[in-house]
Amino acid sequence: MNTYIAFLRGINVGGNNSLPMKELVAILESTGARKVKTYIQSGNAVFQSTERSSSQLPKMLAAEIKKRHGFEPCILILELEAIRRAIAENPFPDAVADPGSLHLGFLASRPKNPDLEKLSNLKKESERFHLGDGVFYLHAPEGVGRSKLAASSEKLLGVPMTDRNWRTVCKVAEMAGE
Repeated sequence: MNTYIAFLRGINVGGNNSLPMKELVAILESTGARKVKTYIQSGNAVFQSTERSSSQLPKMLAAEIKKRHGFEPCILILELEAIRRAIAENPFPDAVADPGSLHLGFLASRPKNPDLEKLSNLKKESERFHLGDGVFYLHAPEGVGRSKLAASSEKLLGVPMTDRNWRTVCKVAEMAGE
């Protein structure tokens, strides 16, 4: 069995795209997942599967959610090692003291032409970012809600991304390692 982490983007936000975590567990189990665990209501799941490759899992899961709930979320499926690597390669170790200010944007693919100059021009003086291997790290001590950098990062990177704060990433990694 392989351990995977599913990050669903844009569910249970502002009353839109409602998907109770119990239903997410049932959907994952219907696609063959085992030992499914979820973390908070924002679409974080850890599960085991006999699938050797995670490449087909997002399509299967999104199709099942669309069938049952009428919307098709962006879903990233990561292997446990990818999460562990993202944590180990954090370029802002001093930011973990305030885990809500450090965000990891997991990328659906490698950006071909990221506009790092525009990203740099958008950042506040207090903000820092780093484009890693499959992860966009953002330290926003004043919060991501008002950050122009956070709001524009996906567009300027040119690939779909789903963002999680440091606390969530660490908790999901812990759950996956159990």
